[in-house]
Amino acid sequence: MPTMKEATKDFLAHKCIAVAGVSRTQNKAANLIYRKLRTEGYKVYAVNPNATMVEGDTCYANLKAIPEKPEGVVIVTKPEITEQLVKECLQLGIKNVWMHKGPDSKTSSVSKEAVDFCHKHGIAVIPGGCPMMYISHADMGHRFMRWMQNLTGGLPKEV
Repeated sequence: MPTMKEATKDFLAHKCIAVAGVSRTQNKAANLIYRKLRTEGYKVYAVNPNATMVEGDTCYANLKAIPEKPEGVVIVTKPEITEQLVKECLQLGIKNVWMHKGPDSKTSSVSKEAVDFCHKHGIAVIPGGCPMMYISHADMGHRFMRWMQNLTGGLPKEV
């Protein structure tokens, strides 16, 4: 099993990433991740079945609607939606998933069933943490959160 550091480096090496769970409300975690990835030069696709535009970009109802296959998907949804999304990833041949988990259990997309599904079907999965903690040019707050969660065991050591 890869370490968290290896897994995040591998995930962020992909340049075409979908972010599922973006919102019309701009300060949601998914929107912050979406904007940061876009700013860092990634080709990003917003996914939310209840929006057509997010952050000034087209928003897609599901992964199937995206005009090209993303190399990875960041999931920032409720855990039960995560379970549906990983099944869609398998159908589309998307092999990299990051299930966002914020600093508390209320902001977690991680589902044990979805993680197990990914492992069973050969999908590389990061079950926790936030891309904002690992991306180049991470802000001081996210770097501190990564340090603190590593210290307290809030991040998986291996994925």
